[in-house]
Amino acid sequence: MLVDLGPIAQLRAGRLRRRLTQLLFGLVLYGISLALMVRGALGLAPWDVLHSGLIRHIDLTLGQMVVVMSLVVLLLWIPLREKPGLGTLANAFVVGFSADAALALLSEPDAWWARVLLLLSGVVLNGLATALYIGSQFGRGPRDGLMTGLARRTGRSLALVRTGLEITVVVIGLVLGGVAGAGTVLYALTIGPLAQLMLPWVVVQLPETPTGTSPTTEIRSITRRAGK
Repeated sequence: MLVDLGPIAQLRAGRLRRRLTQLLFGLVLYGISLALMVRGALGLAPWDVLHSGLIRHIDLTLGQMVVVMSLVVLLLWIPLREKPGLGTLANAFVVGFSADAALALLSEPDAWWARVLLLLSGVVLNGLATALYIGSQFGRGPRDGLMTGLARRTGRSLALVRTGLEITVVVIGLVLGGVAGAGTVLYALTIGPLAQLMLPWVVVQLPETPTGTSPTTEIRSITRRAGK
């Protein structure tokens, strides 16, 4: 079962070594999955369309822009009264740096089948990475918190808020010259179901959590907003 804990409670909740290892592994894998989609060149995740557009005008790498925008989004948490956790802060930095490291090792293939393979691998690994870092019980990522905060303050559904935000960032990204395509649509349609499928496999049960409690409700509510 997923539980919503404050930063101190997250550290006191138990199974810290397992949870920290899973958190960092998930965030590194998230950065690698981003790099795979970039090298596939068939379209990026919605927020990465924005990042790829911004770096055409600002002298930063893609990973550095992911970090910068994560911090900008965290500033928007303040009026929304969202509380960051350890996972929130780790997400802001580890994903971007991991993406840059993976991009330095990967090259863009010429064969179309190799591009498709990179895209599909990136989407599936992103779903697993999302499940891993959410399942570590260290809180939401910066963009997830923006969605939940806006949903709470506006009274709108998470699905509606998420859709509105992602359409907005894609449009802005395209105007700036960002990379969108079939992969963008594929990601938007599949990342939630993939993360929902995989989360029960990796969610860390905390010592005080009843083992007989079904995680289905919590999983559905969080994976509907899955993403960085």
